[in-house]
Amino acid sequence: MPNRAAGCACLSNLSPDPADDRRDAPPCWGRVAAVTGSRSRPCRRGPTVEAVRFAVPNTTVLVADGGLATTLEAAGFDLSDPLWSARLLLDAPDAITATHERFFRAGADIATTASYQVSFAGFADRGVDAAQTTAVLHRSVALARGAATRIGGRRTVAASIGPYGAALADGAEYRGRYGLSVAQLAAWHRPRLEVLAAAGADVLACETIPDVDEAEALVGLLTEVDAPGWLSYTIAGQRTRAGQPLAEAFALADAADQVCAVGVNCCDPADVAPAIEIAAAVTDTPVIVYPNSGERWHHGRWSGPPTFTAAAAADWVDAGARIVGGCCRVGPTQIAALARRLAGRATPGRR
Repeated sequence: MPNRAAGCACLSNLSPDPADDRRDAPPCWGRVAAVTGSRSRPCRRGPTVEAVRFAVPNTTVLVADGGLATTLEAAGFDLSDPLWSARLLLDAPDAITATHERFFRAGADIATTASYQVSFAGFADRGVDAAQTTAVLHRSVALARGAATRIGGRRTVAASIGPYGAALADGAEYRGRYGLSVAQLAAWHRPRLEVLAAAGADVLACETIPDVDEAEALVGLLTEVDAPGWLSYTIAGQRTRAGQPLAEAFALADAADQVCAVGVNCCDPADVAPAIEIAAAVTDTPVIVYPNSGERWHHGRWSGPPTFTAAAAADWVDAGARIVGGCCRVGPTQIAALARRLAGRATPGRR
């Protein structure tokens, strides 16, 4: 297992070393660079990556927020539009700010922006031009940053970058295997990733990734723009939704120092503990987990009891998770319980 000098630099309190420009090091993401067409260069812990404001010491457990869109739905907003919660960036930005604030007050250290469904191609299909889309992406970060400032304390803004399948609005993000090459996926993701990297977020949240090919494209882009980001897969059992083994998916985190964390989201809570074990076996990269509530979608409605609990989250930390939060149908109440349970906890044996 590779030793990454106490984990990714953007999760540590290390300072940039001007003497360490690694000019003699071979590219650590050669395969990714080749398929994305990006200029090959050695990975480095540059100022942008070092500046991520995650808590230190680097075993401190961090609490992520819950499901932004489903919390908005629970508050009465109709998100049946293909743009999902991104529509509210245009129509009701104050509601997004208020929801970020609710999660921060509940104890979240990290807010994930409402940009999951935003893409230049998807917005163009609905009559929103590139300039407007750029403004919407910047707004998503500004709203989360404004909420963080109002609540105070040390807060992190993660710019959500959803998968290609999310823009199709047909559930493809839960299947993967889009029929596109890694280079094509990189070309599709590049415009919004570049905008979000420049918009003032602390970290790019590449999330609900169903396919290793898409993760390769995103890792290449993170390195290309030298921005810190996490990789979070949506999974079924011990495989990605596209069917690849999680060991293969998680190992990709070592392709670039810009990858600050790797893990899973938008999955059954029962799948989290095995995923943490697999991640710990193949990478030293800090582990992030934020599953769904555990309820089942059956005949057009949610049914069954939720299985996302603060006690389960504590078990995930004991297993090695560094960042813990929730996804669909995990709201501020659940995050508050999680934050109380995890207060003062450290991740054992992780860096």
